[in-house]
Amino acid sequence: MNIEFIEKKLGEIIDELEKEVMEVLMNESLGKGETNLHMKPLASTKQILTNALESIKMVDRLAREDLEK
Repeated sequence: MNIEFIEKKLGEIIDELEKEVMEVLMNESLGKGETNLHMKPLASTKQILTNALESIKMVDRLAREDLEK
């Protein structure tokens, strides 16, 4: 499994999410409540991607350890 490639692609997606976050934060036409409503899915998506990457790394590490036995 090419962890570096997966990490790079997820990093690109996270970078795009962070751009969306900045657009929401800079949008002065949104009130605090609307801003929070726009932010929650973005923050959740970032957390899901971060957790997925950690899970992929763990599975890869465990598979390599099993092969070494």
